[in-house]
Amino acid sequence: MKFRFEYFLVMAVILLYSCGGNENSGKTKNKDNRKNTVEVPNFNSDSAYAYIQKQVDFGPRVPGTEAHDACADYLTITLKRFTDSVYVQKYKARAYNGETLKGKNIIASFNPDNADRIFLCAHWDSRPYADHDENPEFHKTPIDGANDGASGVGVLLEIARQLSTNQPEVGIDIILFDLEDYGPPQDSQQRGEGDWWGLGSQYWSRNTHIPGYFAKYGILLDMVGAKDATFLMEGFSLYYAPGLLKKVWNTAHRIGYSQHFLFEQGGYIEDDHKYINDILKIPTIDIIHLDPNSTNGSFFDHWHTSTDNMDQISRQTLKAVGQTLLTVVFED
Repeated sequence: MKFRFEYFLVMAVILLYSCGGNENSGKTKNKDNRKNTVEVPNFNSDSAYAYIQKQVDFGPRVPGTEAHDACADYLTITLKRFTDSVYVQKYKARAYNGETLKGKNIIASFNPDNADRIFLCAHWDSRPYADHDENPEFHKTPIDGANDGASGVGVLLEIARQLSTNQPEVGIDIILFDLEDYGPPQDSQQRGEGDWWGLGSQYWSRNTHIPGYFAKYGILLDMVGAKDATFLMEGFSLYYAPGLLKKVWNTAHRIGYSQHFLFEQGGYIEDDHKYINDILKIPTIDIIHLDPNSTNGSFFDHWHTSTDNMDQISRQTLKAVGQTLLTVVFED
């Protein structure tokens, strides 16, 4: 993903929200505006952590490598354990350097006959360059991408596991995008030019896995596993889907995760959600770690470095994101 504009100051008018209590164990019962009481499954952060570890164990998931192929097979097989409706969308895309890349978007559908749908997404490939590393010797080295890529996928795999035994009223699609992080390196003359990021989401937005596909909204996860992560209200999310953004943040506060989901405006990030909003016109938000005090371009400190590894992953952060998403889905 690419940072688009300067980080903005805290919003002048804080959006109304209700604060939550302490984290609950076991299944939680939450009331929304409907008359019914909704039982929300308990998100298992240990399970999500294990899914992240498994991806990292393959090595950097850079397109064109054995690790990339092996991880694609693993993700497909894992999702097929949870639903019979799994699509592997194969395609080719041209990278910033003229190279033709082979990509695979992996899509799992739950309750596929329900026309009332939402989707959850993340990217599963990892960055071929540690171009923001303090040590220039690592700038051409692929990264583990434990947080940048694998964390969002790990959360979604655990949600898929939950959906296999707990059926919400709405239909759910989980989309794992490929070729998100193959953009120009920091020292490239092409840096900042062209739409070289989010190649998988661009392709899917123009060629959905089901012709005429539509969902009420989408939620993208990117870098959602670091210790003490802060999720600011990303600029394009506020522009395209302010109601959805407030709904998710309000939910996080209500169930006890206000320390992670901050009612502050962040910068505009050219991530997968921007292309979905622009091309497919489905309102989609980005839950992404943004930190105005970071030394690494407003992203978390280990972004696009050789130290984006399992040492950075926090089960508590995974729990905050996963439980918030499950609550939003089951209360929809």
